[in-house]
Amino acid sequence: MGFLKKYVGKYIRLFLCAVFFLAFEAACDLLQPTIMSKIVDIGIKNSDLNFVLKMAGAMLLITGFGAIASVVRNNISSRVSQRFGTELRSDLYKKIQTLSYESVAKFETASLVTRLTNDVTQTQNFVNGMMRMFVKAPLLCIGSIIMATLLNPKTSLVLLIIVPVIVFIIYLNTRIGFPYFKKVQKAIDKLNGVTREYLSGVRVIKAFNRADYEEERFERSNETLAQTQTKAMKVMAIFSPATTLTVNIGIIAVLWLSGIQINQGSLQVGKVIAFINYMMQISNSLMMISMVFTMFVRARASAERIGEVINVEDTIKKAANPLEPEKNASIRFENVSFAYNDTGEPVLKDISFTCSTGQTVGIIGTTGSGKTSIVNLIPRFYDVTKGMVLVNGVDVRELDEYRLRETIAVVPQKSTLFTGSILDNLRWGKNNATLLEAKAAAEAAQADKFVSAFPEGYLTVLGQGGVNLSGGQKQRLSIARALIKNPDILILDDCTSAVDVIIEAKIRASLREYSKKLICLIITQRISSVIAADLILVLDNGQIAGRGTHTELLEDCEIYRDIYTSQYGKEVSTNG
Repeated sequence: MGFLKKYVGKYIRLFLCAVFFLAFEAACDLLQPTIMSKIVDIGIKNSDLNFVLKMAGAMLLITGFGAIASVVRNNISSRVSQRFGTELRSDLYKKIQTLSYESVAKFETASLVTRLTNDVTQTQNFVNGMMRMFVKAPLLCIGSIIMATLLNPKTSLVLLIIVPVIVFIIYLNTRIGFPYFKKVQKAIDKLNGVTREYLSGVRVIKAFNRADYEEERFERSNETLAQTQTKAMKVMAIFSPATTLTVNIGIIAVLWLSGIQINQGSLQVGKVIAFINYMMQISNSLMMISMVFTMFVRARASAERIGEVINVEDTIKKAANPLEPEKNASIRFENVSFAYNDTGEPVLKDISFTCSTGQTVGIIGTTGSGKTSIVNLIPRFYDVTKGMVLVNGVDVRELDEYRLRETIAVVPQKSTLFTGSILDNLRWGKNNATLLEAKAAAEAAQADKFVSAFPEGYLTVLGQGGVNLSGGQKQRLSIARALIKNPDILILDDCTSAVDVIIEAKIRASLREYSKKLICLIITQRISSVIAADLILVLDNGQIAGRGTHTELLEDCEIYRDIYTSQYGKEVSTNG
């Protein structure tokens, strides 16, 4: 958990300030029983009302100072814990943002959500508890032991037995409880995962009448979480009564020993009352310590889970002296092979091709042939296993990632829109885009007509994921979002699958104008989408099985002819 050192260094001064007021508050609490013993042994015994009033005034004054210290300490502790939690959550989110696809895939989405919310909250609560109870409890415990010993050295021998027993109970509490609370956090992950799957697939679930099945899944996960938490709390519940029982046995022993000394005339009643009060303070402080250690057990499990993300090494290494890509982009693949993990089967094998500004390159092939894997290497979402991907003649591993991706616009297979207006979504491509620029991009993507038909036009608010749009409408807005960016490299990854043939033809016509000033890569399974491309690459099982124009491939590439025949339903003559 070394990642926490950053926050320790930043907040240590405020933490120590809170500890100072906490110590002052504890000192005020420790003085109360001693003053009470003097009131009994001197004031009441001698019927000295002035002394009683004087001591009572002192008690009120000390209580007032303690209350002021408590208020100041509460303000500081709340401020520090809230700032710490906010900063930790922000840093964790930023870390996730910097990770590559491969690194993020090591963690389930639901698990990352739990770590950002519940785990950070558990850690934050522990930090707050440290400045409220964890420091005060030992101070009260140690102070009470000292004060009790000064009052009655003989009776304080009971503490030599009681305190070590309670410390041992707390130790067992920590050792046994930690694994259980780690299981609790994993159970929360599972429940969040089931909930997320249901919410993201609600249309499919309703379409197939699988609501009952999903309810059962949720109930199973919910029940697992409840059982896991119950087990954890049962284990932890043993220790609190054990601590209380030990303290009560100690109090009984103190009363018995004190009674003997009172009968012998060697001990005054006020000191016995004070001693019992100190015993209760020791009891309360030890109970607080036990409670804080319970918080610590949960916080430790959560902090370890946060640390797993903070400390994960990204699979994509940043360049030591990153370069910025130049204009007039070119792309070159040199003997590229790629696998999604070191031991996995390569999905791309010895891929080589070149394209430059003004060219439209189509990449076609069956499902699983490696089309999307090729374009994922250009913006460096993944690193090649062998070979090189060069943009403007420079290996992408030597380029500044942010600047590289600024020159590239990707329209993925799955259209993702965000909650907000249509204009807000289009401005993901260009933050300061005007309404006219958004309209021009939407016209090129054949989206302006349906957007303008909405009562609020481009200010129409979309539901989560663009739920109030059809699949084809979402794809057209995704294309418009890419076009508004004016990129040097435009990647269209099977992004017109939900668009009808007529609309797709209009989009292709618009893209021909855009492609004159950029490189356009079209990933598709439709020959109609790439028929006019300057270069078509035919992929089969991760290898280039053919390359050329549409006419050349019909003559030379059997796989391409088979695709053409399956889509157009007629044989192709290859003998001229």
